Amino acid sequence: MIRKLDKNVVRKKRHLRVRKNLFGTEERPRLNVFRSNKHIYAQLIDDINGKTLASASTVDKEYTEKFTGNIDAAKLVGELIAKRALDKGYKTVVFDRGGYLYHGRVKTLADAAREAGLEF
Repeated sequence: MIRKLDKNVVRKKRHLRVRKNLFGTEERPRLNVFRSNKHIYAQLIDDINGKTLASASTVDKEYTEKFTGNIDAAKLVGELIAKRALDKGYKTVVFDRGGYLYHGRVKTLADAAREAGLEF
């Protein structure tokens, strides 16, 4: 009998493969993306110290739009995480797509962060 794997299990395996080669430092943190059906989240992570340096999501108080799970929301979160990163002095980051394919909301978030001034 062939078992069908859950999409999230496959994504987590893919994320582990990607994470083997990505590592965030204090000078160049890792920009991690997580998306759910309703929301999208982004974090700047220092893997050496195991700390989150900045975060942005569609559940933040600064996010005031009505829709939270679409491409427009991802664009606003990308701009917000870039603004917070630049305010804390981080200009270059390592992009971690979280095991998701690089299209749609993930790509839009990355493009918006680049346009707002982050380099990766």
